Amino acid sequence: SRSSNKPSFSQAPAPRSRLADGFSYNHEALAEGPWSVQVIRIRRDRSDLGIHVLLGGGHQLGVATLSSQASNFPRAQGQALAALNGDFFARGGPCLGDPEGLCIRDGEFISAPNGKSAFWMGPDRSLHLGPVVSLLSMIAPDGTSLAIGLNEERLERPVLFTAAVGPLTPSSHGTECRLIAEAGTELPIRPGIRSTFRLQSVHSGGNTLIPTNGVVLSLLIRNEVSPTQTAPGSLWTLSTETRPDLKNTPTALGGGPALLKDGQPTQFQSSDARHPRSAIGWNAEFFFLVQVDGRQRGQSVGMSLAELAAHFTRLGCTEALNLDGGGSSTLWARGQIMNTPCEGSERPMGNALIITLEPRAAEPR
Repeated sequence: SRSSNKPSFSQAPAPRSRLADGFSYNHEALAEGPWSVQVIRIRRDRSDLGIHVLLGGGHQLGVATLSSQASNFPRAQGQALAALNGDFFARGGPCLGDPEGLCIRDGEFISAPNGKSAFWMGPDRSLHLGPVVSLLSMIAPDGTSLAIGLNEERLERPVLFTAAVGPLTPSSHGTECRLIAEAGTELPIRPGIRSTFRLQSVHSGGNTLIPTNGVVLSLLIRNEVSPTQTAPGSLWTLSTETRPDLKNTPTALGGGPALLKDGQPTQFQSSDARHPRSAIGWNAEFFFLVQVDGRQRGQSVGMSLAELAAHFTRLGCTEALNLDGGGSSTLWARGQIMNTPCEGSERPMGNALIITLEPRAAEPR
């Protein structure tokens, strides 16, 4: 059944000549849960409908409500149509808002993959779902290769910090190497490339200023590398390889588990617990944002992961990926939150996916 108590996009001013054939919103009130389900659907062959990643801090890590993130999307990049909360994220600690898994925002490598399922869009707008493994490393002048993390709390391995964490490294101790990009090295860093940096200086104690034309390699202890390797002027090589290769990928976001793959439910481990859920899915023709309210007896009890996978099958999807849920589960469209968050108000979150109507070349931005 269809409920009429939710606003539809036709009630708000919109360039209908461009939207009508490619973008739709639907609210379903399903008695069997009961479930309240929000569905955004876009045509994949509409190149003027973009899929982008949002960060809680705008151009850097942080947390903010979904409505704030979506409303602040740069108008020059297009008209924000709809947004859905994204990957699980650090809700505390020095890297507040850090996505748990893979994150690529407009081509910039923000967060390294964690080996779990992720979604990514190829440079040809092809859509992909699968586990992604990080092969990120810094190669010292003597050829020694250090496996590294990216823009995350430094725990058991060295971490590379970029401007995406802000002006200073989010560390309170250790040894940190300021590295300046050599000629021919492009910033911000992107996946699937090798680039060269020259060591400018070494600092102890953390909270190092990140150079605008470089990065900072943060080491837990100085003897992770030899003194000759940390001599000013030494050359280091950054490898941002992943498996599979994500070179030239404009948009990617982690999550998990995968719900559907090649039209079949995946073998994920899950209980029958019902919770608010957010997920994305697609088939050959359409891409979907789906949000299910939960923890609201008599209105919407939430879905188990198996029920969510079955719902994507009913939508005709062949691929689907679960995202962060619970209090984070939120869908925004045309200037407002369309669901009822289970905590009574929006939870600040670290990242999201947004659908945009992108400017055509002949139209003013």
